Amino acid sequence: MGTSHMDGQPGASLPAAVHHFFSQKSWIEGKATDQLSQIATLPEVEAIAAFPDLHPGKFGPVGCAVLSKRLYPHLIGNDIGCGMSLFALRLEARKLRLDKAAEKLRDLEGPWNGDANSRLTEIGLSRSLHPAALGTIGGGNHFCELQVVDDVAENEQTSDLRKGQLVLLVHSGSRSLGPEVFDTVQAYDHGLEQNSALATQYLEQHAQAVVWASLNRRIIAERAAHALKSDIVPIADVPHNLAERYRDCLLHRKGAARADLGLTPLAGSRNTLSYVVRPTGRHPGSLLSLAHGSGRKYDRSSMTGRAGKTKSDREALKRNASGGFIICEDRQLLIEEAPQAYKSSQHVLDELVSFGLVTRVASLKPLLTYKKSSQDIRDRKRHKVRDENRRRRSW
Repeated sequence: MGTSHMDGQPGASLPAAVHHFFSQKSWIEGKATDQLSQIATLPEVEAIAAFPDLHPGKFGPVGCAVLSKRLYPHLIGNDIGCGMSLFALRLEARKLRLDKAAEKLRDLEGPWNGDANSRLTEIGLSRSLHPAALGTIGGGNHFCELQVVDDVAENEQTSDLRKGQLVLLVHSGSRSLGPEVFDTVQAYDHGLEQNSALATQYLEQHAQAVVWASLNRRIIAERAAHALKSDIVPIADVPHNLAERYRDCLLHRKGAARADLGLTPLAGSRNTLSYVVRPTGRHPGSLLSLAHGSGRKYDRSSMTGRAGKTKSDREALKRNASGGFIICEDRQLLIEEAPQAYKSSQHVLDELVSFGLVTRVASLKPLLTYKKSSQDIRDRKRHKVRDENRRRRSW
């Protein structure tokens, strides 16, 4: 965590209890468990819940929830409010042509031309709160994925979640707003007293970023649905990077989904099933949290050489096992986010079920996965067209 600032840091205490919601069958890196142990020794940390998607992160492991009387913004990171939202589409799967749908979604990452001011005002946020970034997905593991409901558990079928239903799963966060908020406290890597002026200011700005991120996912889904000529119906909206007041403490979640919002998406890789689960709320040690997805098996740097070694390998990364498309013009991102970089979503689900944390509601098969396009590539294409037009005019 570092050692730069100590805002009223109390003395050392016994390590906090760490509740592991995974078995020895789970792929958990030693570095991730080392990070858990380190967090457990931080001042005023009282309990930690770790889930089967656990993997190392920059300031601490991803896939855990941390209860503390002290605020630790580094345990949340700069993508405040990042989460997953699931929407049903009013579009019949039998009428969908994947190749045409892929072309329609290809420009999804460009600037949104909607009324950002009105949308921000509607949810009580300032019009000046990063309006230009609204409706954009971002890089890394963020995505917008068109899926079809592959299976629904008995007694769980609804009009918006039934076998054969098309859905959109959107994973994104607060874009440029989150880093701006994080910058105000980044130097305080030993945490803040939760009622200090700086902590109070951070939590207020943090709450705005969480709301902004939810709106961002909604607009991304609206853009995708508009391109596909469909309407959307919200099914779930669950953040997994945030802090909340919990009793007399603060509950930090880093890559751990809130488990008190009803139906919850559990994302797979772009080549595997995702799931919708229903939290049971039976285990207090889980800190009202769940795994948010498969979790990384290999870090980004180690994926170079593991995937996309040849041109044919890189071309293969643009399709999934069921014949669907991956829309991503950034070759390096395509490799870093290759399916083999992730753990088994089925295994993560099985572990959560075995510990009594969730029941399975539905499985979702990926059809089209949109990842961030490379701005440089788009610019080069525009410049190429511009130069070609200039040459033609000169003839």
